[in-house]
Amino acid sequence: MWWSTGSGRIELNITRKQAAIGYHSGQCYSDVVYLRHVPAIRRQLKKLDPAIVAKELEEHAAWSHEELKNHDENLTRLLWIACSDIRDGNV
Repeated sequence: MWWSTGSGRIELNITRKQAAIGYHSGQCYSDVVYLRHVPAIRRQLKKLDPAIVAKELEEHAAWSHEELKNHDENLTRLLWIACSDIRDGNV
């Protein structure tokens, strides 16, 4: 399933099964980190420009400018949002 940010600057291909792993009730962080190691997802995330990822996350207003300087964590945040949107049917 294709997911994209509101601006369309970032697109990811994630299955519904993967989205269910990355977004569910309770703590999701370790599950999203697991998904980041899935080869198909890892390849997609590796191609993303750090500045664009930070800008997209900034629009959510959930993280400080200092937090958004950490590209590795930003990739986890972005993947979590993608999983959330897919699970909630927002794609």
